[in-house]
Amino acid sequence: MGDRPRIRDVARRAGVSEKTVSNVINDHPHVRARTRAAVEEAIAALGYRVNLAGRHLRRGESGVIALVVPELDLGYFAELADLVIREAERRSRTVLVHQSEARRTREESALDGFGTDFVDGVILSPLAMDDDALQAYRSRLPVVLLGEVPRAVRHAHVAIDNVAAAREATEHLLDGGRTRIAVVGGRPPRPSGTAELRTRGHVEALRARGMAADPTLVRPAREFHWRDGAALTAALLAEARPPDALLCLNDLLALGAMRALHDAGVRVPEDVAVVGFDDIAPGRYSVPALTTVAPDKPRLAREAVRLLAEAVEGRRDTTGAASGREFGPSASKVVVGHTLLIRESSSTAR
Repeated sequence: MGDRPRIRDVARRAGVSEKTVSNVINDHPHVRARTRAAVEEAIAALGYRVNLAGRHLRRGESGVIALVVPELDLGYFAELADLVIREAERRSRTVLVHQSEARRTREESALDGFGTDFVDGVILSPLAMDDDALQAYRSRLPVVLLGEVPRAVRHAHVAIDNVAAAREATEHLLDGGRTRIAVVGGRPPRPSGTAELRTRGHVEALRARGMAADPTLVRPAREFHWRDGAALTAALLAEARPPDALLCLNDLLALGAMRALHDAGVRVPEDVAVVGFDDIAPGRYSVPALTTVAPDKPRLAREAVRLLAEAVEGRRDTTGAASGREFGPSASKVVVGHTLLIRESSSTAR
């Protein structure tokens, strides 16, 4: 067996410089199509493989980033994890996936890289830590937060505009003639977490139509699972004036709600319209198919990985070694788009 082909062998076969080969390997945008094709042909012919371990070692990195989400059995986080892994692979990085179970000790441990030097940075979707805790906690690693963080904190973060998304969803229900809309999973509309901001968007939509928000129709969820949506909906149906629409703050709540409506003999959408958030796969195949707010998950993953990669690279000094400094405040915030996907569970007219 001969020696393992090196980058100079690829450059020689393709008739280009080693720098050009490196640009192709790293997917640099400013490479001519003909040159890129010649380099890729040489890579394939020689069986060249990038020595990622050596590359990261020279940079003072492990090449591993952590993705920390509350629960992987929630469809949204499972789909998001898949997208983050694919995007990280494109950047020659490996992802360690960890569940926090919405426990503060686990989220804090993640911010410190689990007490090891194994990971270069962390993408965290926090639930237990509010913005005050995130502001106060000092991480020794670069961190990117997923989800809404209303107040500027010391970490970059990526989110949709939850207020605008909930306002659009509520307007859709109002346009369909719904007048008594319950917010399943809602919380008092103050500048805090995702549920609070979505509730705020709902209230803003009502007020813009000259309608008063009824606080008794805002029903907090202990967890955002199917069973919580079903239980909260059953309680709403038992009241003297049940709602004619449900704005559920994630798709699992909405799917649980539709089960409770079916069991009670309530038609969707004829009697009660239902809208969710997240656009997870089960909602696309439910009967009726679920109307939902779909975040741009591919871009959310892409931006989160990009911000973290830039932060990791920014920590290296001119020798390529980690600087050892604490990762300080960052003003980086990326707001990704969303789309209201109108399906069978809601109607535009009554």
